[in-house]
Amino acid sequence: MPQPDAVRTGQPGAVFTTRTPRVVAARRLQRRRDRDETGRFLAEGPQAVREALRCGVVVEVYCTADALTRHAALLDGARVSVVDDDALAALTETVQPQGLVAVCTQRDVPLADALRKKPRLVAVCADIRDPGNAGTVLRTADAAGATAVVFAGDSVDPYNGKAVRSSAGSLFHVDVVRARDAAATITALRDAGLRVLAADGYGESDLFELSDLDRPTAWLFGSEAHGLREELKHAADARVRVPILGGAESLNLAAAAAVCLYASAKALNVSKESM
Repeated sequence: MPQPDAVRTGQPGAVFTTRTPRVVAARRLQRRRDRDETGRFLAEGPQAVREALRCGVVVEVYCTADALTRHAALLDGARVSVVDDDALAALTETVQPQGLVAVCTQRDVPLADALRKKPRLVAVCADIRDPGNAGTVLRTADAAGATAVVFAGDSVDPYNGKAVRSSAGSLFHVDVVRARDAAATITALRDAGLRVLAADGYGESDLFELSDLDRPTAWLFGSEAHGLREELKHAADARVRVPILGGAESLNLAAAAAVCLYASAKALNVSKESM
C-alpha cells in the first residue's frame, strides 16, 4: 500500500504545544472511546512509526526537532508536525519517549476477508484483557508465520498503546480481526477449512503427541485469569495442553501461545518443504 501524500505541516519554525488543537485531538486517542469513534490510534517510537509508514496507515507524525533531525530519512515524505518536549510527553505513555508519535488509521480486516486469503495459521485471542499479552501474541503470531490474529469476544483493544508497543511493529504485518461473537468465529474458521485447537491446561490431547499439526490450524487462547470459556473449549475440534515437564504450575498466556504457534509453524513448514 503506498504512503499517503505527505507535506510538512505548520508554518516555518512553528512548534506545536500541548495547547495546539491537533495535539489535543491526538492525545485523546489514548482513550478507547476516542479510538473507536475516530478509527485512529497512536503508534510510538521509530520502529512502530517505520512499520506504520510502510503499511500506509499514517495520518500524521508528531516529533521533536531533535527527532526530526535524527530520523530525517525515515520521515522523508511523511506529514510531520514538530512539537515541543511537553507535547511529545503528553502524546506518549512511556517513561522515556523516543521523540516520535504517529497518528494512524486502524487496520481492522473483516474475518471473511482474512479467511478468503486461505490462511494456514491463525491465532484467536478470546476474552483476553491484558494489552501487553495482546501485543505479545501479535508479535509471536507474526514471527511464527500466522497471517491473521483474531480478537474475539470481550477482548482488549489491540490499538491500546501498550498493545501497540508490545507488538513491536507486528500489528502492521498481520490481518487484525475483531469479532464480537467468539462462537460464530469458531464456526467461520472451521467452515474455511481450518482445524480449531483450544489451548487448555487440562486438555485431553498432549501437544507433544499431536501428529497432524501440518494441517491449516487456528489456535484458541483464553483469558489470563480463567482461560477459555467452557463453551469455546467444547466448540473446538480438540483441547490441547502444553505438557509441564518441571515443577511449574502452568504457563502464562503469552508463553503458551508461543509454544503452540511454533509447534504448528514447524509442522507446517516441514509439510511445505516436502510438497
